[in-house]
Amino acid sequence: MAKIEARTVMSDQNGSVVARSHERKIRKSLGAGKTNGKGAKESSRNRVKPINRLNDLNAKEWIPETVSVWIQRGLGKGHEHAQIERQHPAPFSYQDVGRLIRFFTKTGETVLDPFVGVGSTLKAAAMEGRKGIGIELNKKYADLARVRLKTELTEEVAAAARKDQKVIRGDARSVIPTLAANSVKLVVTSPPYWNILHKQDHKQRQERVAHGLDTRYSSHAADLGNIESYPAFLEALANTLSLTRTCLADGGHLCIVVGDFRQKSKYFMFHADIAREMEARGFTLKGLKVLYQRHKRIFPYGFPYSYVPNLHHQYIVILAK
Repeated sequence: MAKIEARTVMSDQNGSVVARSHERKIRKSLGAGKTNGKGAKESSRNRVKPINRLNDLNAKEWIPETVSVWIQRGLGKGHEHAQIERQHPAPFSYQDVGRLIRFFTKTGETVLDPFVGVGSTLKAAAMEGRKGIGIELNKKYADLARVRLKTELTEEVAAAARKDQKVIRGDARSVIPTLAANSVKLVVTSPPYWNILHKQDHKQRQERVAHGLDTRYSSHAADLGNIESYPAFLEALANTLSLTRTCLADGGHLCIVVGDFRQKSKYFMFHADIAREMEARGFTLKGLKVLYQRHKRIFPYGFPYSYVPNLHHQYIVILAK
């Protein structure tokens, strides 16, 4: 009986040894259970972390930026740094484009805006430590963009902007093909919204005409905002943006800030139309963001006869090469 009990104990001990040995092999294959010179387990902080090749954000900073609805940020029209921005009939908040730049680029990488207007993208790029290229057809706006880079940045950032931010006056269709291949990490822009700026409703008259502000981008024949036909405009815009595929680095992104609109009695889903056109030209749709413009005024459109929406949001169409 004693011999049987002894054999049982030895069998149990051997089984435990084998089990422990097997467990050590599994832990070793998973990279766990390593010890330092003192025999203590290696801290999880010392393990190799995945390399973030997209941006400079940590997990805590990354996650909130993936929420599909953002509230548009702005300085307010009375702020001294908003005065140049107001000269443009369709200004784009540099704070919002700054969020896109932080998420889709790393410090020192290059951002391109093919319709840079008065330079919101370049201002944001300068503030985030990125290089920027902005293309603008209208000389007035190109000049204002340069002034903005000199007057709305801190002295240190403005000094860096003189060499890192470039404003090119010209037609994007001619300029984009001259840019070096794979030299741009992010293309971000707010393009013309067809010719909707040509109409002058009471909102337009109150907010721009009464203050002597521009009500259209330009009268230039090459201005996409002057194309009469919506299908022709959409094709011209998509063809222009598709030119960026060559200068955009592999894995780079194209972010298009657009809003749907009404023209007379017809509603145009501009964001869906441009997303479809860009996919047809080889880009991959990654998703949308809704940019809620809660600061906008409300007008009694349609009252009391029919439903006409107050459009208080834009879309950010996010595509990848």
